[in-house]
Amino acid sequence: MTGWRRLTSPRPYKVLTCTAAAGALLISGCGVIPGVSGGSREPVTVMTWAPDATGADSVNMAGMPAMARTYGRWINEQGGIDGHELRVITCNEDDTSRGAAKCARRAVDENAVAVVGSYSRHGRSFLAPLEAAGIPYIGGYGASADEFVSYLSYPVNGGQSALLAGNGQQLAATCDKVSLVRPDSLVGDGMPSLVDSSLSKADRPASYDIRAPEGATSYDSQASKALQQADDGCVTAVLGERTETFFDSFRRLEPEDSEVRISSVLGSIGQPLIDRTGGRNSPFEGAYVTGWYPDSGDARWAEMRGVIEKYAFGDNRIDPEDTGVQTTWIAYTALRKVVEAMDRPEITASSLAVALNRGAEVDTGGLTPVLRWRWADTIGSPGYPRIVNGQVTFQVVREGRLVAQKKGFVDVTETLMDARRMV
Repeated sequence: MTGWRRLTSPRPYKVLTCTAAAGALLISGCGVIPGVSGGSREPVTVMTWAPDATGADSVNMAGMPAMARTYGRWINEQGGIDGHELRVITCNEDDTSRGAAKCARRAVDENAVAVVGSYSRHGRSFLAPLEAAGIPYIGGYGASADEFVSYLSYPVNGGQSALLAGNGQQLAATCDKVSLVRPDSLVGDGMPSLVDSSLSKADRPASYDIRAPEGATSYDSQASKALQQADDGCVTAVLGERTETFFDSFRRLEPEDSEVRISSVLGSIGQPLIDRTGGRNSPFEGAYVTGWYPDSGDARWAEMRGVIEKYAFGDNRIDPEDTGVQTTWIAYTALRKVVEAMDRPEITASSLAVALNRGAEVDTGGLTPVLRWRWADTIGSPGYPRIVNGQVTFQVVREGRLVAQKKGFVDVTETLMDARRMV
């Protein structure tokens, strides 16, 4: 777990040359970008990382760095961010602690002022180098609990904890009983309290906790227990990439006259998975799903979709319905708003962190609540001290599409606080 230390002093800013900027996004080579006055404002260098080509499709997040580069092309054509050329460096994190640390060290070497819109499950490995260099981590995916502890992390969502708390509340409205299938791991051990805290508020019994081995190729035993205990209630599975495997086992065992409702959270189930498994004929038809953001068909995603259509150049790694791509878009929106509010000729990691800590306000166009990262804006829970957005959305699969089950956001901040007391 990362500690609470004073911000480091500003690092000297190094302008990248053509040679030093290998791997960076330089829209106009080493010249002046369109719309930016000749060298009056220093470029802003950032990094985005994610695992790619790891052999596990649900862990690969190549769309996030690709979205970052697309955002860079778009914003630089508009004149940059407040006159600053945006230079985007990307890194393959490999889904390993070594890879995460490597990418973080590269961000330091390249004088990145922030790491933006990235994915990694190895928070302890990448946060230590970033903290030592004073580099903010803006809008991580939330795949690591450490992101919600580090004083230099500025999350845009409430991570998996918020999804689980929301999932319990979503299910409490219709389910008399809930079977929760979760990983038999340290991370999984914290899941029941989050779901049960929401269930208890609706006077529902606690979920039946079913542990599932990570990496299994079949979950017949767990599916049988889930069906038996749910008793025509609901079965929710949060197993990441193995969620599809579990529901394969579940559907084979489910009686034809079963009235059990299935459920999960985004990250375990998403539109790409629904499309891949049959769309309207997908086994996830009718499933309840808890998410962070509005459903992908919402009009508030129109600007992002337009940027992808014009500036991604047909890059099929960028799926606008993927939660990772959406998170990267929101994270870069946050970066843009903060830099514009700073209105400075040079942006450093230290000055960016100061602006964030002093309450720079980020309006994401309704994709999240308005975000700020002052201490007063955090929920203050010992388990999740850096969460500033404790709101989720309730979605359902209808006609092969994830659509809103309930309009607007649902605030689960109180549930997150209560869940920590239940542990």
